[in-house]
Parts: sequence; C-alpha cells; structure tokens
Amino acid sequence: MVTTFIGDSPPIRHLLSLVDRVAKTDSTLLITGESGTGKERIARMIHEKSNRCRASFIPVNCGAIPEGLIESELFGHEKGAFTGAVSHRAGRFELAEGGTLFLDEIGELPLPLQVKLLRVLQEKVFERVGGSHPRKANVRILAATHRNLEQMVRESQFREDLFYRLSVIPVDIPPLRLRVSDIGLLVEFFVTRWVLEGRGEKVRFSADAMRRLLCYEWPGNIRELENLVERFLVLKGGEVVEERDLPEKLLRTEKDPVSVDPSREGMARPPVFSGPLQDISALLDGDGIDMPAYFAQLEKSMIDMALRRFSGNKTRAAAFLGINRTTLIEKLKRLEGNLPEIP
Repeated sequence: MVTTFIGDSPPIRHLLSLVDRVAKTDSTLLITGESGTGKERIARMIHEKSNRCRASFIPVNCGAIPEGLIESELFGHEKGAFTGAVSHRAGRFELAEGGTLFLDEIGELPLPLQVKLLRVLQEKVFERVGGSHPRKANVRILAATHRNLEQMVRESQFREDLFYRLSVIPVDIPPLRLRVSDIGLLVEFFVTRWVLEGRGEKVRFSADAMRRLLCYEWPGNIRELENLVERFLVLKGGEVVEERDLPEKLLRTEKDPVSVDPSREGMARPPVFSGPLQDISALLDGDGIDMPAYFAQLEKSMIDMALRRFSGNKTRAAAFLGINRTTLIEKLKRLEGNLPEIP
C-alpha cells in the first residue's frame, strides 16, 4: 500500500515538495514535529520514493526499548554475549540492509549509544554486542523527534556532533493548528477509510460542529483528530454529528470561533446575514420576478466570492459559507462552467 499524507494547505504543499526532493538523495534526515503530526508516515513516504524502496523499511522507537536492550536491538548480539543470549541475533541495522532504518524519538537514545550511532554514520560499520567482527552498514538513516535537540545539546543531553550529523537535511512537520484548512480533508479521509474497512457507518459533521473542529488547538494533532472521528463513527454511525455531541474540551475552546487567527491558516466564522443583499424594490415594481433564477444567480455569486477570497480552497470557502465541503462540491458540479476562473 502506498503511503499518503493528506493535506492541501501551503505548509503541507511545501512539505510534500521537500519530501520529493530529499527522497532522491541518500542523505541522513532529521524529521521534527510535535507528537501525532505523522513523522513516521513522512519517513515511509521518503523511503517509498527513494532508490531503496525495494528493500526494507525498519522502524525503531528509541524511547520504547529499555536502555539495557537497545544496543542489542540496533546492532544484534553474538551467542553468549550476555545472560539469555542463547543464539546469534541480527539487529535492526542488519534487517534494514540496503533499505531504510527509521529511528523514532532519537532524543531518547542514551549517550553511550549516541557515540556508537555516530560511528556507524561516519564509518558505515558496526559490531554486534559481544562480537569483534566489523559489519558493513548499507542503510539510510532517517531520525525523528518531538523534542528540541538543540536545547538538549546545550544541556549536554545530546551529542552536538551527532546532532549535526543527523540533521543534514531537516524536515519539519507543521502541527495541525497551523494547517486548519486541512481538517475537512482529514475528516473525509478518515470517515471514508473506516467505512471501506467495515468499521462503522458514515457520519457527517454539521457546519457548527465543523467550526468547533477548526477552532480547537489539537494538542494531539492528527492522531487526536483521527481518534475523535473514529469515536463518532461508532457512536453516531449514519447520523449527523452536531455541536452538542462534541467533547467538552472542544466546546470550551478559548479561541472565539468568530475570529480565528488568520496567521494560523484559520477560518473566520461567517456572519449571519440579516439585511438585504441589494435593493430589490425596483424588481418588485415590475410585473413579477423569476425568484428561482434570482437566487441561483445569488448563490453563484456568493460561491465565486468565497472561492476567490480563499484562493480556490474549497474547505475554507465552505466553512466561510456555512455549508459542508461536500455540499459545496455538489454545487460546483451543478454550476460547472458557469463560474469564473480563480486567479
């Protein structure tokens, strides 16, 4: 299955363009970003687009392996190297031969192991625990962290030479709060995927519920949004998720839905219109009006205005108009050929 990364916001377009460029090289990369932003997914994409795609992609979570075992996990061990080592065992470097080794949460790697990793990066060789025979390491290393490694270097918690060796090309993944216009796309993606997998019935979010999603800070990023959508697929399958159905933390957001910070790719809540769009008294003075045609023209003008305002971004235009993105797409199909081109 080909790995995808959902999003069409400017930060994500920039990220995916960078992924295409760095995948063609064999350079070591440091992928940074908050927890839940999709660092392993980006690493898999880079591997799949690289010349090493036919070999293995081996992920290792450096923070999930006990300190006493991580050296053996990475480099393998010889029989009798320690109590319980009853046979030879290949490590992750050998399993990733010719492919990619993804070191997630590299900031959790103990300092003694950082020295050995630096040697592998510089000399392309390593030894199994308890062994003395050097083994070649033909692997590309992609590392990732949610921690500030530069701050850790200043605090002597991470080796400076290893930091610079890993971060040949830094790849930073923006948090979800800085790519709000992608939330609608992500919701649609999760709902569609799980319905196809038979994990529930399709759900739809009302305009008010979607505005709450757009205003929330998402500290858990994409993973938190994915869990929320899955919850409603189970609890509200086949129904519409209303604002009142959302968790309390989304309803008590400090950010006013009326004025989302535009510098964060936010979307302002459209005002409720209470006055005439134009003076139609002249129309009423005549013999009659074609009301369906009048409102059809009005709808077309408003959609055109919203699309121009948000440079063709359908998710932001739909939220501005107070309708679902799917509804906007249906209207666009009906109006196809009747809307001017978005510059």
